[in-house]
Amino acid sequence: MTSDNDRRRGLLARLRERPAARSRGRRRLGAAVRLIAALMLAGGAYTVFAPGAQAQDNPQLTGAAAEGKALFDVSCVTCHGRNAQGVEGRGPSLIGVGAASVEFQVSSGRMPLARQEAQAHRKPPVFTDEQTRQLAQYIQELGGGPVVPEGDDLREDGNIAAGGELFRINCSQCHAFGGGGGALSSGKFAPSLHPATDRQIYAAMLSGPQNMPVFGDNQLRPEQKADIIAYIQETLKHDQDPGGFNLGRYGPSTEGLAIFLIGIVALVFASLWIAGKS
Repeated sequence: MTSDNDRRRGLLARLRERPAARSRGRRRLGAAVRLIAALMLAGGAYTVFAPGAQAQDNPQLTGAAAEGKALFDVSCVTCHGRNAQGVEGRGPSLIGVGAASVEFQVSSGRMPLARQEAQAHRKPPVFTDEQTRQLAQYIQELGGGPVVPEGDDLREDGNIAAGGELFRINCSQCHAFGGGGGALSSGKFAPSLHPATDRQIYAAMLSGPQNMPVFGDNQLRPEQKADIIAYIQETLKHDQDPGGFNLGRYGPSTEGLAIFLIGIVALVFASLWIAGKS
């Protein structure tokens, strides 16, 4: 009798387990179906958007940028690499530097660089103004970045007095009060501003070449940049030195030397002359 009861209880237990097993099987099957559907959806989305991503990797260049790329592949690729990604030990990446940096370096003749030094020197430019704009446009379309406004006169309506104040606060520490430049550490220097054009000064403020800090529009507004350019071009370059000989406009160093060599020596001879007469 006990054996029959055990059989009945075992049968009932097995009957109860079957629905639970079937329920677990259905859940696993449902999860597998949902996973397959998600993978198919992801694959379809990738198929739709992948051509767009590929197009961004190989952007369509404008006419000026295409001309700039041709110049770049001949004159710049050795140091800056294909697609301007840079070459270790030769030249940095140009992605994101913007047209302003290219225009400053190329129009001032600093690039192409003749040899690796502590700092690039200004020299006659290799490229024409049009070719410089084309190179700048190519780099701009590769990675974006700061751009110099259109036109050659970027100091129009600039306030010379306000520009002088801004120059003395932000620029004179390196470029000297007269704009003649000055020595920095590790063989570097702040160049003279006298040969610089409006566009080169504006581009330098936007890009911060060499040791120069970047003066973006958050640091100096465009109208303040125009004020500084107006002060440099209208005052520093045309100052007739009404106070007398400018001693190179290098500041207190040359003034102190002149005072010592001329003033002190003159006083010594004057003292000796007075002593001899007495």
